Amino acid sequence: MENALPRPPILKLDAVDLRLLRILQADANLPLADLAEQVGLSPTPCWRRIHKLESAGVIRRRVALLDRKLLNANVTVFIAVRTNKHSADWLEQFARAVRDIPEIVDFYRMSGEIDYLLKALVPDIAAYDQVYRKLISKIELSDVTSMFAMEELKSTTEIPLGFAAS
Repeated sequence: MENALPRPPILKLDAVDLRLLRILQADANLPLADLAEQVGLSPTPCWRRIHKLESAGVIRRRVALLDRKLLNANVTVFIAVRTNKHSADWLEQFARAVRDIPEIVDFYRMSGEIDYLLKALVPDIAAYDQVYRKLISKIELSDVTSMFAMEELKSTTEIPLGFAAS
């Protein structure tokens, strides 16, 4: 649970750093020479900036983004959980249960009427039912509401960088 930790200080990023991050978010597989050219640097200073951003934790990791529909994970389910248990021990048990279910790809503690919101990717309703049964076998929940996405209108992994300008 990333938000449980204190926030690290915000790194001062200049325009070149922000251009690098925009480009890397769109294509982290771009050759260093091409990336350097696009941001107006030679390859060595460009590599140093990328390394600095990785060392500072701004770039957490580089991954391949897969097409979930081609991998038969084409149903998105949002799972709203309300609970009457709010102890640290219960939350740790819940987080452990969720971590052990690979179909659950996002997990948030919420404000408002819903305590936790989870996002799962599954092939169909029957597969979601298996996820649900796994979850309730590991942790006691008061109220679970499942919502199936009818259509994905926007989905991105790109972080908005307008807030990061120094």
